Amino acid sequence: MTAVIVAVTGGHPRVLTIDSGEALPSGPFEPDHRSLQAGLRTWVETQTHHPLGYVEQLYTFADQDRKQGTTGRVVSVSYLGLTREAPVVAGWDAAWQPWYRFFPWEDVRAGARTGDGSLASALADWAGSARDPLARRDRERRISINCGLHGQRWNEELVLQRYELLWEAGMVAEGRRQGAPLPAALSAASGEPMRHDYRRILATGIARLRAKIKYRPVVFELMPPAFTLLQLQRSVEALAGRLLHKQNFRRLIDQQDLVEETGEVTTETGGRPAKLFRFRGEVLAERRVAGTKLPLVREV
Repeated sequence: MTAVIVAVTGGHPRVLTIDSGEALPSGPFEPDHRSLQAGLRTWVETQTHHPLGYVEQLYTFADQDRKQGTTGRVVSVSYLGLTREAPVVAGWDAAWQPWYRFFPWEDVRAGARTGDGSLASALADWAGSARDPLARRDRERRISINCGLHGQRWNEELVLQRYELLWEAGMVAEGRRQGAPLPAALSAASGEPMRHDYRRILATGIARLRAKIKYRPVVFELMPPAFTLLQLQRSVEALAGRLLHKQNFRRLIDQQDLVEETGEVTTETGGRPAKLFRFRGEVLAERRVAGTKLPLVREV
């Protein structure tokens, strides 16, 4: 069992890790565990002392050789959990890590994408290295679709597809044969590696969450009891890795009647006092919103 535990702190998405960022909280399903989810909660609280709130099953990973140094097939049921960041214990080297430390190419709020810079050059070289013309065209097509190039729209949900493309191209450490080091130009751009297939599991969790924030108010579990609308927008932007139209975002929140004023203001924004909001009780109880779409900015 493996847990992808996510929080948003200071406008930055963060993931709970163990072993100095090399692994996600995990452990085997044991006879005394009442259920898979109960076992997962036990392992997470043992390794991090962080209680879990919202949890849902993510995916079952059962590929051959997914665990380095083991023989046979290892099956892992993964879960996605949303929470607010709290201190963790150091016994398992548990720590909250920015998830863009592992996937720097997924943050396009500043305009840069996977197809820019050193990654673009390396991907183009990889595509051109295919001897078979059909294979070369297939690589070029996948690069264009997954990386939003040559007229293709950037799809923030294709996190796993982009990671697996880079893995296949040998552009992430986990995809290097016999542990061969990455070229210096790719080291920073390819993100921090993780053991086994933990980074693949994390990519799956990020993709799931990016999809869910478009139609369910799961972001509620990540926000403090009171917040400004700008803080809410910045949190959603951080998770999506993309910028949002301010007016469209606020119109969407207003139309769906998601929040209500607390009657208080804050001066911590540095400008004029900003109204504080909270999620409406009815919305928190329902935990679902139909048809919500992120008002993403137009790409330039």
